[in-house]
Amino acid sequence: MDQHKRFLEACVSIVGANGVITDPSLQESFLREWRRRKVGRALAVICPSNTEEVSSIVRLCHENHISIVPQGGNTGLVYGGIPDESGNAIVLSLRKLNRIREIDPQNNAITVEAGCILQTIQEHAADHDRLFPLSLASEGSCTIGGNLSTNAGGTAVLRYGNTRELCLGLEIVTADGRIWNGLKQLRKDNTGYDLRDLFIGAEGTLGVITAAVMKLFPKTKHQICAFVAVEDLSQSVQFLNFLQQRFNENLTAFEIMNAFSLELVARAFPHLQIPQLQKSPFYILAEISSNADVAHLNGEIENELSQALEAGLVIDVVVTQNINQAQSCWQIRESISEAQARHGKNIKHDISLPISSVPDFVEQCDQALQRYVPKCRLVTFGHLGDGNLHYNVSAPPEVTPDDFLKQQKPINHIVHQLVHQFNGSISAEHGIGTLKKEELRLYKSELEIEMMQQIKKALDPFQIMNPGKIF
Repeated sequence: MDQHKRFLEACVSIVGANGVITDPSLQESFLREWRRRKVGRALAVICPSNTEEVSSIVRLCHENHISIVPQGGNTGLVYGGIPDESGNAIVLSLRKLNRIREIDPQNNAITVEAGCILQTIQEHAADHDRLFPLSLASEGSCTIGGNLSTNAGGTAVLRYGNTRELCLGLEIVTADGRIWNGLKQLRKDNTGYDLRDLFIGAEGTLGVITAAVMKLFPKTKHQICAFVAVEDLSQSVQFLNFLQQRFNENLTAFEIMNAFSLELVARAFPHLQIPQLQKSPFYILAEISSNADVAHLNGEIENELSQALEAGLVIDVVVTQNINQAQSCWQIRESISEAQARHGKNIKHDISLPISSVPDFVEQCDQALQRYVPKCRLVTFGHLGDGNLHYNVSAPPEVTPDDFLKQQKPINHIVHQLVHQFNGSISAEHGIGTLKKEELRLYKSELEIEMMQQIKKALDPFQIMNPGKIF
């Protein structure tokens, strides 16, 4: 009996026959990146039901030197959750670890397993009159373990922070199969190295997140959105500062969308009613949330926006009058990625910059790309409130998307070189995976890479955890 057969039989003894998937047709959804751009192979897909089973499977892999690719909802964009093409690794699916273990409304904390769908956590918090503010376009299918492993951002970072800032504690299965219970509900714990932060954003390369304690917040009663037209990105930054001074932490989100991105949404989803504003190159979706009296809040917002119009900070504005209108505005914003996908394959960039540098970066990068690929079309949108842009490049009208994708490497170089010049980051919230690992070495110092590799070697000496990712 060969090693792999013995290994799989041992896996069956741990998780049962239904928890070990070896049929290629049943493995397909676990091995394919959701945009269908990359497909891997696996020895098996293993589906444990609890932390103890995860521990036993990881220990077995450690003893047999079998590589592990932890996977949540498989919604990532940098190929971090799928295996390579060797077929020697297992995919460790955490989808069955989907229990809400505890909610403590008085401590504003919720303990959840890694396979919990993000939307499920949001809804469970709402049932207890609390808010879990992490919000992503994929929230109906992504899992909290994946969100933590990539330190996901989303639309509410401006007010509530990234996933890292929303996490109080973790439960981890280490690379040798031991269980570390760090599920503390503390907001202050200054007792040595913060091990929690090592695993958040590590993309499954150091161990397996099996559960987490996440922060909750008082549920806000009123959300009012403003859809705003501005002359350029410089005016957008000025308007952001204006709203922050007026509304402080009540400014929950500040999203930017260029005109072409909204044009794609209008084509793909004609049923969505895009606000009729004066034509401009950029539009803003700002959300202000508060528990104040809604009439007072509406009056305050309309008064401040009137001042912004008079001061020339914006050129046109529409304010939502009810929750349905606000949700419609968000649906427009969240439909940009899908609209672009329907338009054709494109070259995506998930970048972050100092907010003050965003206008100059976009101007210079737009010009550089037009020189290299004349008539290419930019889909620029994202979370301007925290400096995170989704700066995507679509093919010129006369070029097929497949031919255009052949230019991905030089286009990435143009964009990322300018990001580096502006002291930005080539990955704001999607991670590195395999897609960006070569470029990571161009923009991280040798010392930074060396320290990360030392941490990897210390925690995963056999290099079995998500091999080939990040490094």
